[in-house]
Amino acid sequence: MREEKPKFPSQKNKSQKNRWFWPAIYAGIAIVFVGMIWGYNAIQKGPNETADATADPDNQPIVETNAANEVLKYPFNEELFDNVAILQEYYDAEADEEARENALLVFNQTYITNKGVSISVDGQPFEVVAAMSGVVQEVILDHFKGGEVKIAHANGMTTVYGSLTGILVKEGDEVIQGQSLGTATSNDWNAQAGTHLLFEVHKDGIPVNPRSYLGF
Repeated sequence: MREEKPKFPSQKNKSQKNRWFWPAIYAGIAIVFVGMIWGYNAIQKGPNETADATADPDNQPIVETNAANEVLKYPFNEELFDNVAILQEYYDAEADEEARENALLVFNQTYITNKGVSISVDGQPFEVVAAMSGVVQEVILDHFKGGEVKIAHANGMTTVYGSLTGILVKEGDEVIQGQSLGTATSNDWNAQAGTHLLFEVHKDGIPVNPRSYLGF
């Protein structure tokens, strides 16, 4: 009688099993790796970066600075403070008669109320700087009244710097607090003030007294 040989799995079946084992391992590792990368990117971006952080419904420029934590500073180097004089005051209808008269600007026998303060430093030219970080909204070059720079700030304020020469910024520029804007000069429109800076502060579009924010 013929002795039967023990039956073993065929080499073919063994090779089929081995063929799928390592590809499955590699695929699993790849899935885990991709998941780790996706999770890391999600954490890095954060939940608030899904929207455009610079979008503004009013189409106004937004400056990503520390402006929200800033307070209004003098529009000149503070080392000059002891030599600063206010030549003409902001016109306040509730002020006394003398203060109101001092806040009237006269040209060709026409009186105009001053919307800011006229600042002099010993009657000499001086560097004018941004009182707060913001975006240059407008630059006006006027030889008769002197140059003017208007800066919009993140807190809703606007500052205006008039009677300038050698203006160093242009419309759309982002400026930081203390950055040089130009040099105070004299002008033909307000010749009696000599060399000065006409500094205005607007809140929500309305001129307010700069002295309300700065201790001149």
